[in-house]
Amino acid sequence: FEGKELRLKQEYFVVAATLHDIVRRFKSAKFGCRDPVRTAFDAFPDKVAIQLNDTHPSLAIPELMRILLDEERLGWDEAWDITVRTCAYTNHTVLPEALERWPLHLLESLLPRHLQLIYEINQRFLD
Repeated sequence: FEGKELRLKQEYFVVAATLHDIVRRFKSAKFGCRDPVRTAFDAFPDKVAIQLNDTHPSLAIPELMRILLDEERLGWDEAWDITVRTCAYTNHTVLPEALERWPLHLLESLLPRHLQLIYEINQRFLD
């Protein structure tokens, strides 16, 4: 169990750091500038492409939604549209050992907001 917890923390750290850097760069006017200039995210999918290979970086979906909803204060529909147009997924294997699955209680304790978003994404998909 400790190994799984550490792996989830590591994956989330890499995903979160990467996405925060992507958003910071998008909001800056020129390379190296740290001052946010862009405030609208309409052009985000035209400027940013995130390729998810296998399940390892899949936390990028709820993390990007969390950033757009909670930090950038976009509405659900706009945030979801941006996320869908920004992220692409490729699965290179169907071997069970290559597809990561996380125990619900682990996600609930470490990433409760992300679990909320995953539930909402799932519910909207089912509806």
